[in-house]
Amino acid sequence: MMGNLTPFLVQWALTSLSLWVASYIFSGLRFADGGSLLVAALLLGFANAIVKPLLILFTLPLTVLTMGLFLLVINALVLMLVSQLVSGFSISGFWTAFFASIFISLFSLFVSGILF
Repeated sequence: MMGNLTPFLVQWALTSLSLWVASYIFSGLRFADGGSLLVAALLLGFANAIVKPLLILFTLPLTVLTMGLFLLVINALVLMLVSQLVSGFSISGFWTAFFASIFISLFSLFVSGILF
């Protein structure tokens, strides 16, 4: 049972770590407490698995037209959506979400590369 749950828990921890570090780098990204950080990381994982693919599908012509750069906007919008849904998690604006989402993606990729 735990073997099936381990990759999920590792990804959740990695997302939580990425969000936590991002909150120290970007002054416009704040968490009220550790609980809101953990809930935001969990919800961000679900949003990336469910909402993000739908957004990509609906905006495919725009994504192709911008040679994939619109995916950065989608990442920012997903992060902003999570901040709206999680009490205690706030983002000051689109550009904070934009640059924070880039940082979170790169940081997660870097840490994953070190761990795995």
